[in-house]
Amino acid sequence: MAFSRTAALECLRRAHEQDRLAHAYLISGPPGSGKQRLAAELASLVNGTQPSDIFSTKAREIFIAQPESKSRRIVIEQIRDLEHALQMRAANGRQKVAIISDADRLQSQAANAFLKTLEEPPKNSLLLLLSALPEALPETILSRCIEIPLAPDGKRQNKAEEEKLVKLLQQTAREPSWSIQYAYRLAQEFQHLLRSMREQIQRETDQAFKHEQARYKDSTDGAWLEEREEYYKALAESLYLQQRAALVETLVAWWSDVLRANSKVERRELPAAQKETVAMAKRLNTTDILRRIRCLEDLRDHLGRNIQEALAIEVAFLTIFGATNKE
Repeated sequence: MAFSRTAALECLRRAHEQDRLAHAYLISGPPGSGKQRLAAELASLVNGTQPSDIFSTKAREIFIAQPESKSRRIVIEQIRDLEHALQMRAANGRQKVAIISDADRLQSQAANAFLKTLEEPPKNSLLLLLSALPEALPETILSRCIEIPLAPDGKRQNKAEEEKLVKLLQQTAREPSWSIQYAYRLAQEFQHLLRSMREQIQRETDQAFKHEQARYKDSTDGAWLEEREEYYKALAESLYLQQRAALVETLVAWWSDVLRANSKVERRELPAAQKETVAMAKRLNTTDILRRIRCLEDLRDHLGRNIQEALAIEVAFLTIFGATNKE
């Protein structure tokens, strides 16, 4: 589950007040999710420096590592400098904070060196890793950090597609009966929403890559551009999988609301569709609803195991929407 930046900060603030902050966090999320801002706010919380000064030369006991070499990678020399700074005693009792931006750009030697710091963090230090592609980080590093996944701009990036899906489900609830043909058409509509999301993600990542090409083409080696192209391809796929999962969760939320209505529970995950979920609950019994929810859980599992997407969706929709409502 991705958090808004403000919700994540509030959780971290409470942990700090209760002296329960971990020593290392991985702040992940797509471009625009506010990773740097959250890192600055958290660093300010424990260090006292103003958030606006965290990434500036005004900051004290704040140590930053980010891609700076010609290859746009974080090299081992940067990590050694950071480790040396963390070993120094902090002035005025300040807590030391190390921030690694674009942590997925750590060279393998740099990652191995930083792993030692994660395993034996210096006293009074907080380690923050930022990444839009945490999957690229070694498992040894991931396992030693608490991940804080952020949603873009504090919102779910595929909100428009989720709203379209809810409207589609509302229309479905008004159908007097369902058929195999109707279920297949719904599956196609769902896959159309997925294609729209993928195309939007591709446009955004292509634009980001072109921006980096224009900015760094004269100051980096040729291999870097090839690496960044592969990076953005991997990022696009990662973002798509996250948003596809969110769309499946909307289906789960819909049928969960139907179950709540069937059980006379007032809470709703999709309050805008309450009328339709109540109507659906009157047409199905508890066993029928639970069977559909289990089918969605199977779909979630199949997609997570990389079973062919279109086939998994069609099978699930035929099971969920292919039978008449008069059961």
